[in-house]
Amino acid sequence: MQLRIAGRVGESIVDGPGIRYALFVQGCPHHCEGCHNPETWSFDGGELIDTDTLFEEITSDPLLDGVTYSGGEPFCQCAALAELSDKIRAFKGFPLNIISYTGFTFEELVDKSTIDNGYMELLKRLDILVDGRFVLAQRTLELPFRGSENQRYIDVQASLRSGVAVEVSPF
Repeated sequence: MQLRIAGRVGESIVDGPGIRYALFVQGCPHHCEGCHNPETWSFDGGELIDTDTLFEEITSDPLLDGVTYSGGEPFCQCAALAELSDKIRAFKGFPLNIISYTGFTFEELVDKSTIDNGYMELLKRLDILVDGRFVLAQRTLELPFRGSENQRYIDVQASLRSGVAVEVSPF
């Protein structure tokens, strides 16, 4: 399966805890004022890449602690990211956690989830979700791995079990 991506960083220390493979998807419907990656907004830009190629890149680096999906909006490409996540989860070489950023809230994703959009299928495969649109008026440099105060760092599996967003600390 193919993903439309804006880029990737093989070893990032700013896109979640530890050393992470950061994947920036192409296409975003939110268009937040002050967005860090406005070049990812167009759904026609970027490049197409196969999930097998990404999996090989990710699993070839034994230093990685995890993978981060950013954007653009990862939840606009749920099927391909769920497939990539399954490959990562099945890899026996070393355990990697999976984080995704989204401009949606956890509640929006759960409430609006359908078979067609695949929101729940991607959520089920994530460890952490950083949710909420970037709000320029609430911009902060004090919260780890978040750009504005409204954004939450959520334990996805605990949240799915309890039915409410369970916030956790990144450290």
